[in-house]
Amino acid sequence: MRRSLLAALLLLCWLVPAANASAEADADDDDRVVLVGSVLVDRTETVDNVIVVNGDVLVRGTVTGNVIVVDGDVVVRGTVEGNVVTVAGLATLGRAGRVEGDIVYADDEPVLTPGAQVTGEVKKFDAGDAGILGAIGTFIMFTLSMFLLGLLLLLLAPRGADAVARTAKEKPGMSALVGLLAFFLIPIIAIAAFFTVVGIPLGIVLLLLLLPLYAISYVTAAFALGRRILKGSRILAFLVGLVILGLLSLIPIAGGLIVFLAIVFGLGLLLVTLFRARS
Repeated sequence: MRRSLLAALLLLCWLVPAANASAEADADDDDRVVLVGSVLVDRTETVDNVIVVNGDVLVRGTVTGNVIVVDGDVVVRGTVEGNVVTVAGLATLGRAGRVEGDIVYADDEPVLTPGAQVTGEVKKFDAGDAGILGAIGTFIMFTLSMFLLGLLLLLLAPRGADAVARTAKEKPGMSALVGLLAFFLIPIIAIAAFFTVVGIPLGIVLLLLLLPLYAISYVTAAFALGRRILKGSRILAFLVGLVILGLLSLIPIAGGLIVFLAIVFGLGLLLVTLFRARS
């Protein structure tokens, strides 16, 4: 079950950017991703995946992928071709409800009305899934901390954030290269400074600034990603990008690489944007 749950989460992480990118072209978003609020898939609708952090889901039509709800109830009166996952909520299948994958729950046992069909299994989180819940808790705390940092930066420098988004669109390759060089050169310069008496204070300052600089770089990359998906509210775009990066960071082994790449890209965006502002 752990593998199936992680697979569902990862599938959504990969599909959300692609679906939103295509939405800009044809205004037809096949995924429903909601942070706070309810989702209705009506009888005539077909969507790919549904993921809700806080809110209820009602499926009357067809979901070709997975339905994942962290805090809320799920009612299926149509068809879900993937899995249904509820963490803190109740899943209910009506008489015409059909789930072709598994139903995975952590809190309330699902209610299956006579006539409802589940092709897979109905499973409860067992002791082995504690790692997933722990990862989710860590993810929420980390995301909240980064959100507060990013929110502060957005409030202090909203136009700077827009400039960063433009750099991500116009100079992505250069930003990645500059960020990669800076990621390794800054610590090298800091350590080299310790070999001279005059440079010791500089070395200390640079080393102390590394952690906050990497944190700012991470939220910068999150904003750039969110801005590629949403063109409206800066804060909402940042939150979407942050959640997507956070979910991707949960991938075993590859998650660490994704965080590294986000920091590198964000660092490059900051430096290239500063350089462009001076020219």
